[in-house]
Amino acid sequence: MKSNLNLNWLRTFEAAARHLSFTAASRELGLTQTAVSQHMKALEGQLGQKLFIRKAKSLQLTEIGRAYLISVRDSLEHIAFSTNGLFGPALETTIVVRASAAMIIWLAPQLASFQTAHPGIGIKLVTSLWQSGEEGHPVDIDILLAPQTHSDTRMVKLSDEFIVPVCGARTAPMIKTPEDLMAHAAIHVLGFDDHWARYLSARGLPNADISPRLIVDTSVAACELVAAESGCTIMINRFAQQAIASGRQIRIVGAPVDTGQAHYILQHKTGTAGSHVSTAFCEWLQTRF
Repeated sequence: MKSNLNLNWLRTFEAAARHLSFTAASRELGLTQTAVSQHMKALEGQLGQKLFIRKAKSLQLTEIGRAYLISVRDSLEHIAFSTNGLFGPALETTIVVRASAAMIIWLAPQLASFQTAHPGIGIKLVTSLWQSGEEGHPVDIDILLAPQTHSDTRMVKLSDEFIVPVCGARTAPMIKTPEDLMAHAAIHVLGFDDHWARYLSARGLPNADISPRLIVDTSVAACELVAAESGCTIMINRFAQQAIASGRQIRIVGAPVDTGQAHYILQHKTGTAGSHVSTAFCEWLQTRF
C-alpha cells in the first residue's frame, strides 16, 4: 500500500459508507456518480482491499470497510475540529463590524437573534480606539456616534443618545442633586470629554469645576471604576442600563440629558462581505434600537 492517501477519496468513502449509496454521496459532495465510483475504485486499488460489496440495487460495507470507516470518520472529524479551532468554522461569509467597546458589549446579548435568522453569516466584532482601522482588514460596517446634525448622507441613523450620571451602589444614596456629584472623583472618558460639562450645564451648573481625577479610554473601563467606588462618571444611558442589567454594582443618579449626538450605521462598499449580507445586518440592527 502506498502512503499519502488522497483526502478527497477518503471524504468520498465516508459519505458513500454513511449513505450506503454512491448516488446519495454524489449529491452531497457535488460530484457525478461516476466520479464517486472512480474515487472508490482508486482508493480500493491503493489499499489493496475491497471496501464495498456492490450489488445491483444495494451497497454494503465489507468487514474491513466497516472497520476502516471508524478510523476515517475519526480522522476527518479531527481535521475539522483542528481547522475550526485555528481558523474558525466555515461560513457562507463573515461581516466585520467595528464599534466602541461599550457598543459591542451592549450589542452582544442581542446577536443570537441575528445568528438564528442568518446561520450562514459569521460576525467579527472589532473595536477601534480613535483609529481608522488596520491595514489589510477592511471593515464592512461601522457603528458610529456622531452629531445629530451631521451631513454624511451615507450614514443611517439608529437612535439619538442621552447621557446620565453614574455612581457606585454604595455612593448612590449620597447623590441627591447635581452638586453632590462634585464631592466625588470625576472619571472622564477620552473622546467624551464634553459629557461632564454638557450634563452639568443642562442641570443648571454651567461653570462647575469638573477637572478630571481619573481618565480612561473606554466607557467600559469607566464603568468598572465606578463599580469599584473609585468615582462617578457621565455615560450614555443605554450603556449604563446594560451594565446594571448585567449585574454591575452601579446606579444612575440623575435624569438623562440629550447629548446632541446619535448612533449611526455606515456601510462600506470596500468591505469583504457581499452588499446583501451587510444590508441584512444593517436592517436587523435598526430593529434593535
